[in-house]
Amino acid sequence: VPWPQGTVKKGQAFSLAAADGTPMPLQSWTLAYWPDGSIKWTGFATTSTPGMSGNLKLSTAAAPTATGQLTATDNPTYIQINTGPLQCVIDKSGDTIVDWMAVNGVAVAQKGQLVCILQNGADDNPEETHPREKFISTIKKVTLEQSGPVRATVKIEGMHKGITSGREWLPFTVRLYFYSGETAVRLVHTIVFDGDQDKDFVRGLGIQFSVPMREDVQNRHVRFSGEDGGLWAEPIQPGAGNAQQAAGQPIGGGPNYGLNGAYAIWDDYKLVQPTPDGFTITKRTNPLSTWIYSIAGKRSNGFAFVGDTSGGLGLSVKNFWQSFPDSLEVQHASTAAAQLTAWLWTPDSPEMDMRHYDIKAHGLGPTYEDVRLDLGRSTAYGIARTSELTLYPTAAVPAAADAAAMAQSGTELPMIAATPDYIHSTNVFGFWSVQDRSTPFKTSIEDSLDSILAFYEKQVDERHWYGFWQFGDFIHSYNNSEHEWYYDFGGHAWDNTELGAPIWLWYSYLRTGRADLFRLAEAHTRNTSETVVYHLGPMMGLGTRHNVVKWGDGAKEARVSQDDHWRFFYYLTTDERTGDIMTDELQADVAVAKFDTMYEAQPVTPIETQLMQSEHFPSRIRVGPDWFALVSNWMTAWERTGDTKWRDRILVGVKDVAAMPYGLHTGQNLVMGWDPVSAHLYPLPNANGDFIAANYNLATIQGGGELGNELSTLLNDPDWQRLWSQYCRILATPTGVSLADVLTQDNTTHNEGNQAQYYGNGGGNPSSIPRLAAFAYYATKNPAFAQEAISAGLRGLGGGIREVDVPLVLNNVDEIGSDTNSNSQNSLNAIEVLALCADQLPTEALPPAAGGGRRGAAGGGGRRGAGGAGAPAAASGSGN
Repeated sequence: VPWPQGTVKKGQAFSLAAADGTPMPLQSWTLAYWPDGSIKWTGFATTSTPGMSGNLKLSTAAAPTATGQLTATDNPTYIQINTGPLQCVIDKSGDTIVDWMAVNGVAVAQKGQLVCILQNGADDNPEETHPREKFISTIKKVTLEQSGPVRATVKIEGMHKGITSGREWLPFTVRLYFYSGETAVRLVHTIVFDGDQDKDFVRGLGIQFSVPMREDVQNRHVRFSGEDGGLWAEPIQPGAGNAQQAAGQPIGGGPNYGLNGAYAIWDDYKLVQPTPDGFTITKRTNPLSTWIYSIAGKRSNGFAFVGDTSGGLGLSVKNFWQSFPDSLEVQHASTAAAQLTAWLWTPDSPEMDMRHYDIKAHGLGPTYEDVRLDLGRSTAYGIARTSELTLYPTAAVPAAADAAAMAQSGTELPMIAATPDYIHSTNVFGFWSVQDRSTPFKTSIEDSLDSILAFYEKQVDERHWYGFWQFGDFIHSYNNSEHEWYYDFGGHAWDNTELGAPIWLWYSYLRTGRADLFRLAEAHTRNTSETVVYHLGPMMGLGTRHNVVKWGDGAKEARVSQDDHWRFFYYLTTDERTGDIMTDELQADVAVAKFDTMYEAQPVTPIETQLMQSEHFPSRIRVGPDWFALVSNWMTAWERTGDTKWRDRILVGVKDVAAMPYGLHTGQNLVMGWDPVSAHLYPLPNANGDFIAANYNLATIQGGGELGNELSTLLNDPDWQRLWSQYCRILATPTGVSLADVLTQDNTTHNEGNQAQYYGNGGGNPSSIPRLAAFAYYATKNPAFAQEAISAGLRGLGGGIREVDVPLVLNNVDEIGSDTNSNSQNSLNAIEVLALCADQLPTEALPPAAGGGRRGAAGGGGRRGAGGAGAPAAASGSGN
């Protein structure tokens, strides 16, 4: 929950009440600070009772006596958690992430381990086999991160260690979340790939637990979930249709039951989801016998249970079918301890292949750099993946309705959220508008924004944008001729945060409060913050631009991985894993100095080399988007910690740019010298030794515009306010008018371009012009800027969505005739213009967007989008 600046001080107590006024247990901690030291964001934890409904009321008042019963004891060699009904022990060394869990004193799960099966080589030839080795977790560090009356969090760090070789690789972090009075435990699992993508192929990756089996075999049960509340449930020794047994209730023995009975005993079970559209359940009696097909379904939501009538363990994998190929497996159910495994990458599918999609580049040049195998850049080394699970220790076999509820809850974790109006009133996250349909004009804009979001929600399913490494992301560019996204074309495939897609999605959620948009933004953040960001190695802190393989593009840039993308999710959920990522991003200062983003598009000149040597700065960066991205990391660190050293790093660069002849417009492509130690920026002349004034299309379209706007109020620095005002007023000059002369004059007058005359002149930044003009209106109140912003950013928003039918495509799909760059930029412009130009908006409705219709075997229908066969449609200003 955010707070307006100056309203909540350190040490503030809070209280929470249900809709009927009943006090609720509450635990709180600070997430961020305002520049004046007041609290900006607070994290809260509570527990609710079944059937609770209505709004909760959070107050800044003395909290009532805590009703939480959770205790966490940090011993020298282990941590012990007691939630009331659940007891758990976590050892600080060894090979288990959970030693044991008990419900009401009865152990129901033991020896929780991480497991990996590593295969040496790819199965490129069906006649060949490759050696495999099993790896299990080895614990390096265990930390009790949070201990309170409501919630306890334990962080476990370690490596996977080979059973035979002793090799340690694949670093992991597991967090366990415990809640007062609850038996359910949330588990967040992260791995970082640190292998050789040409040799190390993961064949299986999972989490497994041993489950004690105390009752006779006829009283042992297995459960798997399907979709839409469906549940597959069987005893391991099914009888002759005993309804009590089928319901999971204990039954007595007889001549047909027991180890020597007439009925077969099924020892092993598995649900395998090899694709997003189909799963099978099979079982067998023993390893010497065949697997028997039981049933099949489409999309399992990822719940499994094994246990007996005295207790057991259920687990749910969030986004299970979306993250194929995965599986749930039960083994040894007839023995004294069954084994329950959630395979996040199932051994029943081909190996995990991390290699690039080709062994050569395809002439895409410096704009879309494609493969950089020769420089070691198209590598998976350092990328990560986070999975979320919920563990359900039980004191009995869960009834069908209870098991289905566990499966649903684990799939869509409940979250309490503040309203859009309240969050907006606190002035966090810069300038954005709450959804408003109070006039025909606003209604038409909101309809267009909603249609774009609905299109992408539908595209995820229509285009099957699923998979362990892919789910959550979109494709970047569209091929109108083939009615297909460019999933296989160099630098045009996976979007990888290009042009602010995460900011667009989070603004869309914030302004509406819609749960479906939260899930869409959450999945996008969880994917892109892990799979396109380097979490260790020399490129730590940088991200990868769009490519066929998520991490395959040779361009590694801070703008892809900046904290401006992730802090929405962190503050709205308190997610500690995202906090880790944002802390790691501070390493980008050094990494960006090692990997020159313009090394090919704008090679270092002899003059630049000489300056670097004489001025003792080691590298170059662009003020936007590179430096802007670093600033977003420092700004987030400043607000998270309250430590002004991060603010001071921002101010060092601000003062340096303010002293340059053309401010934020200084240098070809805004390239400047960079010292990662001191954070100083240096002006660089061109090859002729001249300092030039320039525009650059990428400077503000990947979070830079939003950052500049937010800093104008957060930093409260006159130099930045002058620089940003100048940048927003003067984007491009017409032919015959020198940009350098205008900027030089503005350094004295501070009011050049005050009539919006330096917009739309064939330069500047077409994609971000509307929101920059909108900020210029906010700063100057000159209606000319508002009219420019409204005309460029709201008129004609969106595009006609049309259907494309078979046989032009494999399955009937929708298309919009534009790419993700255009849609994210256009939506951001609209959201921000509505906020910054609120008092200048017209009232009449916009005409409907053209281009709707249908294409199919009969032809006809629809406006043809930009881009023809063989060339991706280009968004205005998408560029380099």
